[in-house]
Amino acid sequence: MAKTPQQIADELLVLECQEGSRAAFERLVSRWQERLWRHAFRMTGNDAAAWDAVQETWMAVVRGLRGLQDAAAFPGWAYRICTNRCVDWVRREQQRRSAAEHLGQETRPEAPPAGTSDDHDAVRQAVARLPEDHRAIVSLHYGEGLGLAEIAQVLAIPEGTVKSRLFHAREQLRERLEGGGHE
Repeated sequence: MAKTPQQIADELLVLECQEGSRAAFERLVSRWQERLWRHAFRMTGNDAAAWDAVQETWMAVVRGLRGLQDAAAFPGWAYRICTNRCVDWVRREQQRRSAAEHLGQETRPEAPPAGTSDDHDAVRQAVARLPEDHRAIVSLHYGEGLGLAEIAQVLAIPEGTVKSRLFHAREQLRERLEGGGHE
């Protein structure tokens, strides 16, 4: 499959970054910051957590970019780092909520973004309740437009597993949305 001009530009920027070009790194960040944030937000459902995950992703990129052997692998590598940071946040948040409930404290749910429709909010909430492995696949497939093979590469799992998890995620979303979100 032929590479798009954007893919070629990203590869060249990665190569320049590996040679130490600060300007190339700044261009790479400007090209990828929003995509990584959107993915992180879909994974966490929290604006501040998404920004934290993206910043941690860029720090990991800075540390590991010279070791990236294939510049074309950058998108999958960056998404994988970001996904892992988000999964870590979700787990910490679940532990925090569990501890707060155990101690009898109330946890405040994250406020929905201003200006969202009821349907959009219902979908966002249904996605947020998916298991983290399903949420990552839904985010990468529908949010970032990645194909099954690309998602398999990003998450380092077999393509058949991606296909199965995407199927089950769709089923869970359909049930939750048709059933009014009751589990």
